[in-house]
Amino acid sequence: MAQLTTQTLTESEIPALEAELSRQTPQKILERALSLFDNIAISFSGAEDVVLIDMAYRLNRQIQVFSLDTGRLHPETYQFIEQVRKHYGIAIEIMYPDATQVETLVQTKGLFSFYEDGHQECCGIRKVAPLRRKLSTLDAWITGQRQDQSPTTRGNVPVVQLDHAFSIEGKPLVKFNPLSHWTSADVWMYIRSYEIPYNPLHERGFVSIGCEPCTRPVLPNQHEREGRWWWEDAGKKECGLHAVNQSSTLVADTDK
Repeated sequence: MAQLTTQTLTESEIPALEAELSRQTPQKILERALSLFDNIAISFSGAEDVVLIDMAYRLNRQIQVFSLDTGRLHPETYQFIEQVRKHYGIAIEIMYPDATQVETLVQTKGLFSFYEDGHQECCGIRKVAPLRRKLSTLDAWITGQRQDQSPTTRGNVPVVQLDHAFSIEGKPLVKFNPLSHWTSADVWMYIRSYEIPYNPLHERGFVSIGCEPCTRPVLPNQHEREGRWWWEDAGKKECGLHAVNQSSTLVADTDK
């Protein structure tokens, strides 16, 4: 396939690129993504993302990485972000929520409104809005999503897709998910094999790690997403960062 640019890449071309990459290794997918786009960044927060950073760093040390600071992360997560920055000698752009919006939410509803109202409003302010601000400056982004993380909302995550949820009119946003077909065991095999940094909370039973009030350890044989927003229905365990998954799920359900 000829090299694509954001000026020529259209939705009709995505299936061919997906077919080309769907059976490739994450390293090959990353290599292709980095060759297609200069203005591309890795979204970093957890174990999957640091695996992608390690892979990308071996391909191109000038990688762009960003992370979302909601203001409610565990202390260990902040330390982990700094450890990764120093380990690879890379800049990690930290995106923050709008202070006025956070202040208004807290003043009107308190610090833990999500336990009563659901997490969407808080996540919308602390995570989705900063992400949207960052993605508006990019042509493509790379995530650590895996299909087995959530059969309900991520079971059909492709290796590459157009991210309609964050695309700006007239400017398509391409999203790469190189670990789509990997399992948690694959991720941790890579981490152990290459001795790369990981969040120490994993040693205390945390698998999927988000904000401190909304994350807890899981028991043996519990699904990893059961530790996130545990007071809500399993079909709602997305914060909006990957809203395109939910729209895709709706389409799949309609087709059944």
